[in-house]
Amino acid sequence: MGREELNQVSGQIVDAAFHIHSKLGPGLLESVYEVILAKELERRGLFVERQKVVPIEFEGLHFEEGFRADLIVERAIVVELKSVETLAPVHYKQLLTYLRLLDYRLGLLINFGDSLLKDGIKRIVNQL
Repeated sequence: MGREELNQVSGQIVDAAFHIHSKLGPGLLESVYEVILAKELERRGLFVERQKVVPIEFEGLHFEEGFRADLIVERAIVVELKSVETLAPVHYKQLLTYLRLLDYRLGLLINFGDSLLKDGIKRIVNQL
C-alpha cells in the first residue's frame, strides 16, 4: 500500500475513533472500544482483523504465539488500542516492535482514556 493510500485509510480510522469517542466518551474497557471500532471500520468498507495472532521468527525458529494485534486494517496498518489515563513509553515501543515484526510501515496508537481523543492518538511509522 502506497503512502497516499496509507494516509487515506489512517484518516478513516482516526475519524471513526473520534466518532466513537464523542458518542461514548472515555472510561470504557479497551475491549469495548476494540469491537466497536472494528465494526465501524467494516461498516465503512475496510477489511479489519481483530486480535490477530502474529507469529515471530527468531534464528530460524517459528513461533505462532508471538503477539496479538488489537486491529490490523487493510492488511497494512496496526491499530493498538488503550484505555488508560496516560500513555507510557512502553506503549510506543510495543507498537513499533509490532510494525517491525510485520514489516508494516504505519501504526496508530489510540488511547480512548484521554478526555480529548486528539491528545490520545499517536501515529507511529516504521521506515516510511
